[in-house]
Amino acid sequence: MFVSPAFAQAAGSASGSGSLTGMILQLLLIFAIFYFLLIRPQQKRLKEHEAKLRAIKRGDRVITGGGIYAKITDAPENADELKAEIAEGITVKISRATVREVLTEE
Repeated sequence: MFVSPAFAQAAGSASGSGSLTGMILQLLLIFAIFYFLLIRPQQKRLKEHEAKLRAIKRGDRVITGGGIYAKITDAPENADELKAEIAEGITVKISRATVREVLTEE
C-alpha cells in the first residue's frame, strides 16, 4: 500500500530525455509505415480511378455505384453528366462520379 522512497526514485529516473527521444522516434517510424503501406497505395488507386472516369467515351460499358451495368451513349468531355443505356431503348442520365468501374474487353 505504501511506496518506499527507493521505488519512487527509480520510477522518476526512468523518464529521462532518452526515453522521450526513443518514443518520438517510434512514433515517426509507425507513421512512416502507415504512410507507405496504407495511405500511398490508396492515393494511387484514387488517381487511377479518376483517370478512368475522365477517359470514359461513347460505347464503353460501365458498372454504376448501384450495380447497374450500362453502355455509355453520350459522354461530353467536360460534363459531369453521362447518358447510359441500361436496357434496349432505355437511356438514363448518370453522374460521372457514380461510375464504379469501366469494363474492358478482357
